[in-house]
Amino acid sequence: MNNHVLVRLLGFTWHYKRQLFLTLGTTLGSGVAALALPTIVGYALDRALAQNADGVLHLQPLLIAAGVLGAVAVLRAGFAYGQQYMGELLGQSVAYRLRNAMYERLQRLSFAYHDEAQIGQIMSRATQDVEAVRMFVNMGVVRLLYLVILLLLALLMMARSSLTLAFAAWSFMPVIAVISIVLSQRLRPLWTEVQDAQGRMSNVLQEALSGVRVVKAFNREDHEQRKFRRDTTALFETAYKTNKIQAFNNPLMTSLNSAALVVTAVVGAHEIVNGNLTPGQLTTFMVYVQILQQPVRMLGFMVNIFARTSSAGERVFEVIDAESAVQEKPDAVALGRVQGHVEFRDVSFGYRQAPQVLDGVSLEAHPGDVVALVGPTGSGKSSLVNLMPRFYDVTGGAVLVDGHDVRDVTIASLRDSIGIVQQDVFLFIDTVRENIRYGRLEATDEEVEAAAKVARIHDFIMSLPDGYETWVGERGVTLSGGQKQRISIARTLLLDPAILILDDSTSSVDMETEYLIQQALQDLMQGRTTFVIAQRLRTVRDADQVLVLDRGRIVQRGKHEDLVRQEGIYQRIYDLELKDQEEAFTQLQEGVQAPPGHAGPSTVTGA
Repeated sequence: MNNHVLVRLLGFTWHYKRQLFLTLGTTLGSGVAALALPTIVGYALDRALAQNADGVLHLQPLLIAAGVLGAVAVLRAGFAYGQQYMGELLGQSVAYRLRNAMYERLQRLSFAYHDEAQIGQIMSRATQDVEAVRMFVNMGVVRLLYLVILLLLALLMMARSSLTLAFAAWSFMPVIAVISIVLSQRLRPLWTEVQDAQGRMSNVLQEALSGVRVVKAFNREDHEQRKFRRDTTALFETAYKTNKIQAFNNPLMTSLNSAALVVTAVVGAHEIVNGNLTPGQLTTFMVYVQILQQPVRMLGFMVNIFARTSSAGERVFEVIDAESAVQEKPDAVALGRVQGHVEFRDVSFGYRQAPQVLDGVSLEAHPGDVVALVGPTGSGKSSLVNLMPRFYDVTGGAVLVDGHDVRDVTIASLRDSIGIVQQDVFLFIDTVRENIRYGRLEATDEEVEAAAKVARIHDFIMSLPDGYETWVGERGVTLSGGQKQRISIARTLLLDPAILILDDSTSSVDMETEYLIQQALQDLMQGRTTFVIAQRLRTVRDADQVLVLDRGRIVQRGKHEDLVRQEGIYQRIYDLELKDQEEAFTQLQEGVQAPPGHAGPSTVTGA
């Protein structure tokens, strides 16, 4: 068992001192009240036997004892309620703090962490593992305190009455302790396996539900069912092992406690015969042993909780302790109003799986420039633009914005100055209005609608039954690719950034919709530095400079008219992908006359 993890988890309870001390107080009161009952019973029995020695029945001691027992029972019930209530409140408070600490850490970690993290495993840690910690605080720590109080007070009072009988009752304690320690060592690795299996099962479930369209398109329902059954079988078998151990342990603990009861009765009877013990004292002893059955049985349960919590705590702290690859310097300065001068100086970059993605890249973009990035898949285009907002940090060289190394400025001020329309459009389960407003949370409804008009999505939104209040399904599944893309563009426009990054932002729309979007963006780009990753002709034709990347290096740079006449990668890309667009684009430019704010004719791709 990892005691360091358990101690650290206990440290979280210190943030709730008032709840902690109230829990300790009610637990102490409950333990004292529980042990007062057998003392009262034994005292009343001895008094009654002494007074009844003359053969006359005297009920007064028993009636007084009954009244006192009733009062103590009510007092014990009150303390038990307080113990249960405060214990649960303390456990929920610790779980609340852990969940928020995990979520905050996940939000602060860089792309490098999320590239390798599995969503199912993270979800399992944030739910099942944190729930295990909550049970540890309430059912483990609080109950353990109750057990310790019962044991200490009971042993003290038993020793005061008769050391001989006390040693007889205690003789089984070392055996129980050894069994508990051995059991803990066996259960901890099994619980780690259980929690890992739960994470794998959650991961398969999350993937299957997120990719349900792919599953059905390829008729792979049976394949996914087999994958899920494989992980659920592994979870079942591992959990079954833990249950077998617990099923053996609990009766064993009960048997040992029953044996202690028998030994106590035999030794006690012998002591009464020898005149060393009264019947009332023996009764008190027997009730003490009976009371101790509950904590002894709980001991096996708590060993299980402690073992499980040790494993769960390790998994939770792996997330909380994770260090972001992108760190903000303590003396980082906030960027003022950014002009948009971007410079890459001999930049190199690599991922853990691909050590060298960019190699010696140098470029300069002045305010208002439009820079088109062109190149084959895997050439480093997306990696290059991801370095500007510090989603990743360079491994060599420097990226500068307005002369400031991006590593010397605050991350918040840097990202507030850069607007991004990503290739993989993500929409939240919320209204269309709130998805657009995500670009600037304080934006008014008028500003949201103005951004939608610029992105050529306003008319479509108004055609929906609830307009801007229409709810978007998970990841925007109720919208077409073109509609999601335009909502994403509107969201970015609302940010009003000095630097724009359009990562293949018109790849999901038809040429007519792209033409309308480009018309809207043309005015927006004035005075802003824009980096565009695109496969469409219009983008590269209007760019101030075209950068052609191949294997992480800039192999060609210049304007479209110049590059198309040079032998090289760009000419091949033009011949294979862009040339056919030129004629279609010219025809479209001549045939489409779309008034401002109009989304153009509906098409299969962009509608």
